[in-house]
Amino acid sequence: MNRILLVLLVFACGFTACKKTTDPMIAYREQAAIDDKIISDYLAAHTDVSAKRIDTTGVFYVIKPGEEGAGNDLFTNSTQVTVGYTAQILGKDSIIAKTDNFHPSFALGNVIRGWQLGIPLIKKNGKIRLLVPSRYAYGPFDQDAISLPKNSVLDFHIDLYNVTN
Repeated sequence: MNRILLVLLVFACGFTACKKTTDPMIAYREQAAIDDKIISDYLAAHTDVSAKRIDTTGVFYVIKPGEEGAGNDLFTNSTQVTVGYTAQILGKDSIIAKTDNFHPSFALGNVIRGWQLGIPLIKKNGKIRLLVPSRYAYGPFDQDAISLPKNSVLDFHIDLYNVTN
């Protein structure tokens, strides 16, 4: 009887010592697959949106003919970009951020990775739409200031007003 109790005690201690471990790379890959499906489902449902993928990133962009902008702008991390933009969660109608008459300037190296990849595709006075998976936006972090939940796939409409090096 004592042996049975000892074996049960060992099993009980073993089970209570077990912890659920989450490999961050597994969670990253799982979220990447979810984001990619959200974007591909959106594009399949909206055949009027002819988006192109930026390399293998999962970031998609749309530049309408005549909205590429003009100039020979060189983009680096320290390049200042002055923009107007509208941001929303992909597929949602509510706008989470919008610049109207105010056009903020940012160092390109200080914006989300999706913008760093997309903005250099246009020139001064160009317009671009970016569909940005969460891994190239704010990832697994809530953005309480703008009521943006973690792992949000974002849809940006960006007007590039000025480029300064």
